[in-house]
Amino acid sequence: MNTGGLLAALVPLVDDLSRDLPEGERYRRLLQAMRAVLPCDAAALLQREGEWLLPLAVDGLSTDTLGRRFRIDDHPRFKALLEADGPLRFPPDCDLPDPYDGLVDGPPDVLEVHDCMGCVLMVGEQPWGLVTLDALDPERFATVDLPSVQAFASLAAATVTVADRIHSLASRVEDERQRAEVYRLAAGQQPPRDLIGNSPANQRLLQDIAVVADSDLTVLITGETGVGKELVAQAIHAASRRGGQPLISINCAALPETLVESELFGHVRGAFSGAVGDRRGKFELADGGTLFLDEVGELSLPIQAKLLRVLQNGQLQRLGSDREHRVNVRVIAATHRDLADDVQEGRFRADVFHRLSVFPVHVAPLRDRQRDVLMLAGFFLEENRVRLGLSGLRLTADAQAALLSYAWPGNVRELEHLLSRSVLKALARQGRRPRILSLSEVDIDLPRTGPVMAQEEETADTAAPAPVRAPAIDPSIGLRAAVDDYERRLILDALARHGHNWASAARGLGLDRANLNRLAKRLGIK
Repeated sequence: MNTGGLLAALVPLVDDLSRDLPEGERYRRLLQAMRAVLPCDAAALLQREGEWLLPLAVDGLSTDTLGRRFRIDDHPRFKALLEADGPLRFPPDCDLPDPYDGLVDGPPDVLEVHDCMGCVLMVGEQPWGLVTLDALDPERFATVDLPSVQAFASLAAATVTVADRIHSLASRVEDERQRAEVYRLAAGQQPPRDLIGNSPANQRLLQDIAVVADSDLTVLITGETGVGKELVAQAIHAASRRGGQPLISINCAALPETLVESELFGHVRGAFSGAVGDRRGKFELADGGTLFLDEVGELSLPIQAKLLRVLQNGQLQRLGSDREHRVNVRVIAATHRDLADDVQEGRFRADVFHRLSVFPVHVAPLRDRQRDVLMLAGFFLEENRVRLGLSGLRLTADAQAALLSYAWPGNVRELEHLLSRSVLKALARQGRRPRILSLSEVDIDLPRTGPVMAQEEETADTAAPAPVRAPAIDPSIGLRAAVDDYERRLILDALARHGHNWASAARGLGLDRANLNRLAKRLGIK
């Protein structure tokens, strides 16, 4: 390796130390410098968080790699790199599975990595993460000087250490570890998922969480079904001063009306048939911590009146008791409904609405989050790869394009379920179990969006007014604009058929009324 070339590549990195750069840009420059010096097809920077490795930046790898979470024990190459004293190159004929098989950008018929090396990054005498280099040519790294790689890795680690960002990253590692422990103790299950994505909409969401988390303000999370409102509530709680206390959740839409009051406020023995003893409600269980009221818009008006008292002064009465109980609970609520409209129509109390929406947080639908869909797809594919024991699981280019062009009426939840089904179906179609499973557009078999299907299946009402038709779509305006134009046509047609009754039009389109209202506002109809 040419020493002058190494120094020339590192000088800009040293110069960057005095500049205020975004975290992602700093890491991108680091990988670009590595690829300028070392002959590789792909490079990646991964940070260790407990038993996982999280990709922070990639160059030459598929975009969905950024959404993947690699469990160290599941990837012997990563484990070996972390345990090595310095740079390590694996023999080209090494039979250990490579975590990047099928992910390196290259010819579509070349899926397996043939030459692989990497080095641990030490920060504060601790293994902070890994830098990995991969090539599709089996002998690409045959002439690479390992001591030079060690020198580069040491300087790269120094760059990361000196950067202002490293302090916040180290704090984040500890915060996430504590957060995961709280969730495991409280829920007895796996840690919650991260809020994955680099889109402006997701960055705004993360900023809102950072602003409100450390306060005790009541938060109202809004967004369509399936966008991940519960994950947002978990993130707010975990980043707050109450993060070490319980997060208690209740789905207000899943409880019968007769049980809601008892579930929220508790009851005493004999309060109703079957009440054989005293029972604390969710508010008391969450004392000192946070109560998450999911689908709060489904609560009845009488329950809302009792909820108001707790929100105002922290006082409650168990069902069947005259005794006052005082609780110290932070409330986070979520709904897919437009509560402002519900207030106007008398379905929701205005005083409760204003108490809940002290700090509103909106979670954008997946269709407005740009290429986040590929990062999320990578996360779900890695989960399925581990669950099914596959060596590699990848998306072809046409599959990625299909995911990006779909409207995702069911949002992140729909993406997760669709990929799980697609992997199983694709695997079942294989003659024998493959080492690397590639999902194509045919395997994914995306359904058509809900409004389109509903419009086609709905029978015409001969007594309805003639539909208001928009002009034919101009194909030169682009995919997103064309989709918006077509959705606008469908809504106008439905309104015309249903006498401009929004509730009836929503039912005809197979949509929740609140979702139709939001869509109509976005499209400029309402």
